[in-house]
Amino acid sequence: MKREEYQNRRIIDLFAAKLHNSPIYYIALYRGFNTEKQKGKMKKINVTVADITTLKVDAIVNAANCSLLGGGGVDGAIHRAAGPALLAECKTLGGCPTGESKITDAYNLPCRKVIHTVGPVWYGGMHGEAEKLASCYHTSFILAKENGIQSIAFPCISTGVYHYPKEEAARIALNAIGEEMAHGYEGEVIVCCFSEKDAEVYRKLLSC
Repeated sequence: MKREEYQNRRIIDLFAAKLHNSPIYYIALYRGFNTEKQKGKMKKINVTVADITTLKVDAIVNAANCSLLGGGGVDGAIHRAAGPALLAECKTLGGCPTGESKITDAYNLPCRKVIHTVGPVWYGGMHGEAEKLASCYHTSFILAKENGIQSIAFPCISTGVYHYPKEEAARIALNAIGEEMAHGYEGEVIVCCFSEKDAEVYRKLLSC
């Protein structure tokens, strides 16, 4: 999906969410795999339990905060493994809004690039959380396509200290990934989970 196409669809989805004023309706915009084409593409997703900093892929996605200057969880682990040069580059980026993504080199990591995306904090679902979370995936894919990324690994964005409900976050993640695959992304996609319990949520949804 091209940047212009995504921005146009995002405006439509925002209007629909405001019109219905319902978190259930809003989540439904991203829930489910609506076409046979999407369902077929979902088979290419690899759900694994691993340390994302060890994956030998073109790019890993960092669940960052708005400062892009490191933090806890996945963010801290990526910065520690990459070394101080990653922080030095991140300082030049001027932060990142929630739902958006920026890309850097990977330095000491085995991957080639790091895509930093800022997931939403969960406030009950009435503050655009679903749209922002979906945007994390879509904007990550935009950068992946622009930078020739043929394999990409995502963590479970926003489900840690940001407290996004795990099953709802997984539905949004898989639907966004499926949309990008249906719109032409043909690379390898990995969902890298912290635990087998988390991975089972994704595997169950993929098996439906």
